[in-house]
Amino acid sequence: MTIRELIELTGATDLTPDTDKNVAISCGYTCDLLSWVMAHGQAGMAWITVQTHMNVIAVASLMEMAAVIVPEGIEMEAASLEKAKEEGITVLASDKTAYELCALMAGKGLPGSPREE
Repeated sequence: MTIRELIELTGATDLTPDTDKNVAISCGYTCDLLSWVMAHGQAGMAWITVQTHMNVIAVASLMEMAAVIVPEGIEMEAASLEKAKEEGITVLASDKTAYELCALMAGKGLPGSPREE
């Protein structure tokens, strides 16, 4: 699935229209504890979080994630969006809950983040 297909699937609003929407998404993930995301995030991930501050973009960039999705109509901070544009990180916004977004992605076959055994 590409970011473009994810937008179509979820009906999310693209807050960073200049980023590449043909990037492949490897998996989905939902978490709000940044240290946990840093330990379990991975390249190509679509990360759903209610966090909107600059550190979200830093983590997404560090982990080379495909996209950050902010659920439930939460607004991303302007400085964070500017940083996302600089880093080439797509930020999407949705009125859907994190649960609804995960269900849509899983329903289309997008896996969750692989667990370490």
